[in-house]
Amino acid sequence: MFYVEKLSLNIPDTKKPRVVVIGGGFAGVNLLKNLSGKNFQVVLLDRQNYNGFWPLLYQVATAGLEPDSIAEPFRKMFGRGYEDFHFRLVRVTAVNPVTRTITTLLGDLSYDYLVIATGTKSNFFGNEKIKQFALPLKRMQHALDLRSQLLQNLEQANMIKDESVRQGLLNIVIAGAGPTGVELAGALSEMRKHILHRDYPGIDFGKMNIYVVEGLDRVLPLMSTQASKIAHQYLLKMGIIIKLKTLVESYDGEVVRLNDGKEIRTQMLIWAAGVSGIFLEGLPDQCIEKGRILVNEFNQVMGADNIYAIGDIALMKSKKYPKGHPGIAQPAIQQGKHLAKNLERLFRKNPLRPFSYFDKGTLAIIGRSRAVADFPGNLHLSGIKVWVIWLLVHLYYSIGFRNKLVVISNWIYHFFTYQKGNRLIIRPFVRKEDKVGQELITRYQEE
Repeated sequence: MFYVEKLSLNIPDTKKPRVVVIGGGFAGVNLLKNLSGKNFQVVLLDRQNYNGFWPLLYQVATAGLEPDSIAEPFRKMFGRGYEDFHFRLVRVTAVNPVTRTITTLLGDLSYDYLVIATGTKSNFFGNEKIKQFALPLKRMQHALDLRSQLLQNLEQANMIKDESVRQGLLNIVIAGAGPTGVELAGALSEMRKHILHRDYPGIDFGKMNIYVVEGLDRVLPLMSTQASKIAHQYLLKMGIIIKLKTLVESYDGEVVRLNDGKEIRTQMLIWAAGVSGIFLEGLPDQCIEKGRILVNEFNQVMGADNIYAIGDIALMKSKKYPKGHPGIAQPAIQQGKHLAKNLERLFRKNPLRPFSYFDKGTLAIIGRSRAVADFPGNLHLSGIKVWVIWLLVHLYYSIGFRNKLVVISNWIYHFFTYQKGNRLIIRPFVRKEDKVGQELITRYQEE
């Protein structure tokens, strides 16, 4: 039990400048790793106690990896060697730029420098029905819910004779053909081909349909047209049904209705169609634009003193990036490191240096031995070589030595056996609206 009324942030007083960081994603963690505790008191506030390697979240959702193989606790990451570092598991609700304080559920905290690295959440574009029934994939909880729902659907399909009901349990619709949607579709297709028929011999998986629905005219719209065309061909060869220039209009938990009039019976609509920033109350209205926080070339929030925003939440416009940097890991990593250096410059009363993004390329994997890449210099590659590069890059950026070993051992095992060993329904997923399902789960757990 939480005794909220007895809790407080309990941050020690300090004579050093206090840097408060909200959010421990790629941007926040890379800022913290490069910020000196000798010069600053550093406070990290987050709603979860770990940093996750989110590009591999879809592999948790499809039973390829376990959660602890792509996550690391903050207290382990910033234990030894990090002086005057303080982490608190709490949600920040507001900021007051005038008093230089932030408000949390456990009280207020003053800051000298505030860094907002809250990232993004799924954007349902105001459609409450879709938000109510669709499955997002932005957090670890979402991946575990998705995995449980997938396996529960298959268990039910194996016990149902009604073909119409069974088809609804087998169909999967993915809204959005960005990297998350495409990589997820590829992983599900490989499960269908190599794994599920062994687990469920009574099901004809030739009838299992995987749809990818995209509102624009191509998959991977943020990558080059060459990469999009090759990825499209890969998906078709893997038996994925692609619907371009199409939007999901509604979903009631059983039927997806598209704007072209088509209806798809399904128990699983996976939402990868868009994101919006996670904001704090109290920020100036003029700094919010297109779902992100507008910042200058130093990542300073427009219209606010001593407040910075980095990562996916930050919108930094430039001639090369008039719409801001892409919402991927590299800009967040680089902005975190750069801002740490700039805060050190402020401490030494040296001028700030503007941020300049170095594009290392964009990769997307579409199943086993299939991948596409865009590199600087208008270089576009695909095939098994890019797939190997993708594996090495993601392994390099994985968190912690133990996690690297776990991930690579899982990948090697999957490569040679076509097996995924994490098909466990540890935490059954039932929507709040499904009272019958909740009663059944409760009965099984009690027994």
